[in-house]
Amino acid sequence: MLLTRKNTTLGLQHLFAMFGATVLVPALTGLDPAVALFSAGVGTLLFHLITKGKVPVFLGSSFAFIGGIAYAATNYGLAEAGGGIIIAGLIYLIIAALVYFVGVERIRSFVPPIVTGPIIMVIGLMLSPVAMMYVQGSGDFAKTGSDLLLSWLVALFVLVIIVVIMIFTKGFFKLVPILIGIAAGYVLCIILDLLKVSGSNPLINLQPVRDASWFSFKAIADGTFFTLPAFNWSVIAVIAPIAIVTFMEHIGDITTNGAVVGKDFFKDPGLHRTLAGDGIATMFAGFIGGPANTTYSENTGVLAVTKMYDPVVLRIAACFAIILSMIGKLGAVLQTIPQPVMGGVSIVLFGMIASIGMRTISEANLDFAHSRNLIIVALILVVGIGLGGGIAISSNLTLSGLFLAALVGIIANKVLPKEL
Repeated sequence: MLLTRKNTTLGLQHLFAMFGATVLVPALTGLDPAVALFSAGVGTLLFHLITKGKVPVFLGSSFAFIGGIAYAATNYGLAEAGGGIIIAGLIYLIIAALVYFVGVERIRSFVPPIVTGPIIMVIGLMLSPVAMMYVQGSGDFAKTGSDLLLSWLVALFVLVIIVVIMIFTKGFFKLVPILIGIAAGYVLCIILDLLKVSGSNPLINLQPVRDASWFSFKAIADGTFFTLPAFNWSVIAVIAPIAIVTFMEHIGDITTNGAVVGKDFFKDPGLHRTLAGDGIATMFAGFIGGPANTTYSENTGVLAVTKMYDPVVLRIAACFAIILSMIGKLGAVLQTIPQPVMGGVSIVLFGMIASIGMRTISEANLDFAHSRNLIIVALILVVGIGLGGGIAISSNLTLSGLFLAALVGIIANKVLPKEL
């Protein structure tokens, strides 16, 4: 691993991008955020080992498993959730084996650019409400009045900083616009709080830093850092099938990553390897009491912004995540990053992903004078965005909008006649 000052800084940038979403899943399900960070870091390194270090991705907590983990935690226990996650990872490995024997070209025939382009757009557009939620809040935490105005001012300030750095700077600064944007936004929020112009609520709450312990090493030594798995067929029946849903999402994520980097990861190192990497990482997470792992769109957005695709940088970010999981104070500091700051960052990251989808369609030279192409794209976009919250099959299983959009697009591409 080439540990230079530049790569270290770029790795920190990726760490900041994935941190919020990765610790949110355990916060919603009762799992330990420190364990989630640890499993994300180790899982990322395992993924890179299995994919020959060729795919620049970071693995973090999968939102698709929230319902299943919550069901296990409520009715059985977090140990049983770990058992279900392990079996879900095993299903990933089974699917990876099937993909290997079926062949990548046959898989690719189901996801040509007319399907993958709109799916990539859906990934970015589905995430756009998350950016707005960071800025405006939601539900009982929705911001109003001066709080809302100030939140938007901070988000726009961060957005402008990032855009200016991306367009008008050169050299090293052009590589770290996200990191600079977060730092500038954080400083602005401190100044606004000190000047007492931060609305009815302060922008930065340092209480989590005060409450956090310095180190988690003692918890590792006495065995309380990890929750060992237990296997219960009732829980497995709820959690394990989610892997079939996330398989479709995995195809979309790897396609997006490849489109950003300009490489065909389906062929090299192979879709079977990326699936196996997800599976092994998820099984590891289940064994230590962490949430299932998946590729992260936030980090793909960082790749698109910086145009730095060296997988080494993602491995450095993974090492930082492992270190962070053991130093409670540092993790708590990252938790204090104001949401409006992350809102401004997310507008750029998620918008870049949607733009990559448009570029994929453009570079494929698709003829939209043909009704067939219009119909396929229209179906994918409407289903993916319109069903952004997914369809709840049961209280514990939700088919995501991305899965449904991919399924509809694949079927339409195969069913509609070519001459239409």
